Amino acid sequence: MANPLLTEARSKMEKSLENFHTELAGIRTGRASVGLLDSIEVDAYGQMMPLNQVGTVSAPEARMLMVTPWDKGQIGAIEKAIIASPLNLTPSNDGNIIRIPLPDLTEERRKELVKLTHKLAEDNRVSIRNIRRHAVDEAKKAQKDGDLPEDEAHRLTADVQKVTDEFVKKIDDFLKVKEAEIMEV
Repeated sequence: MANPLLTEARSKMEKSLENFHTELAGIRTGRASVGLLDSIEVDAYGQMMPLNQVGTVSAPEARMLMVTPWDKGQIGAIEKAIIASPLNLTPSNDGNIIRIPLPDLTEERRKELVKLTHKLAEDNRVSIRNIRRHAVDEAKKAQKDGDLPEDEAHRLTADVQKVTDEFVKKIDDFLKVKEAEIMEV
């Protein structure tokens, strides 16, 4: 039976990994990806809403994204949010849909994106290590309080380290795949 501390640590690490995967989806590669616009928030109905909650995002072509708003009255707000985003995209709308052509990535921009993915990977590795540290501290505290025998605490610490190594490797694997996607011409 798995220790509750180990189960909790694994659960938190999985959430951190999912977060990293979501962050990577928002980084542009050489082809259109609907995940690219996930970070954009639109001022709609008096509050900030994610773009995918005010319209449908699709990629009809390799170098084109298309946003079809559910409420045509929000088309201006959506276009303004895309322009204001740090993605440097230039949308155009015809009153019904917004088309976003994606220019080719320069070699310099590709290298910047690779640096960004490395930074995101390191941030998530730190997050996973913090989860490990918290679990190990809790195990030591339980041992000190007499709730956990010393050999069980050492076993738990070793198990938490194995899980940590597993998740750090998954982050590294995701990073390699994304880096290859960004650098392919």
